[in-house]
Amino acid sequence: MMKDIFKPIIVLTCICLVVTSLLAAVNLVTAPIIKAAEEEAAQQARSEVLKEAKSFEKLDVKLPEGVTEAFRGSDDSGYVFMLSQKGYGGEIKLICGIRPDGTIEAMKTLSHSETSGIGSKVVDNSTGLNQKFAGKNAKDQDSVEPISGATISSKAYKAAVKSAFEAYEKVKGAK
Repeated sequence: MMKDIFKPIIVLTCICLVVTSLLAAVNLVTAPIIKAAEEEAAQQARSEVLKEAKSFEKLDVKLPEGVTEAFRGSDDSGYVFMLSQKGYGGEIKLICGIRPDGTIEAMKTLSHSETSGIGSKVVDNSTGLNQKFAGKNAKDQDSVEPISGATISSKAYKAAVKSAFEAYEKVKGAK
């Protein structure tokens, strides 16, 4: 009777230990590869929104709400801001490059979960609001018209841009 109870417990425990060990070994091998790929993708995204910069220095300053990271481009080429705002369908992650004169060079949507069709028009990298903000500064950012039918997503995008300009004002003199 005791044999019938303990034998399956011991066998299942051994199976769990083996599987856990294998998962830990796979994680040990793949974690550095995944981290390197993520850093390469982030570096590429920064280069896309601030083309003149050869390299980027991460800035360690208190950032406004909605700005997760800030980088200064080499040779005073400008700044790059990682942005996050809650849209209609969830979190919208953006990257924004601002030139030294305070104008947006480019923006790019990194990830979103907006509604397919209407909300996704706002964050589409080829036709969305990022195209409309290119060349704008803090004073004329309000002139960008929202995407019709996607009010919440448009407001979230515009709030992210406002946060980027606030961060720019904080970091433009920081060394």
